[in-house]
Amino acid sequence: MDINSTLREQGLETRRFEYDDRTEFVVDFGLRGDATVEAVGDTAIVIVDGKQYDIDIDEGAQVFMNNGVLTVEVRE
Repeated sequence: MDINSTLREQGLETRRFEYDDRTEFVVDFGLRGDATVEAVGDTAIVIVDGKQYDIDIDEGAQVFMNNGVLTVEVRE
């Protein structure tokens, strides 16, 4: 399953940005309390205000959380 499908299944709106060497998927959770992300194998575990989202990602993808904005970066 691709990242977009996984995000949509969990009710999350995503934006996709394509660059020469990578693709970025971005989800804005807004400024809600604590928001964290950690990559474990091929899953990004996102916790926002106590709610957990498990997102399938490509092996080696980078995940970042900054001010409630999740970015999943996949190298081409």
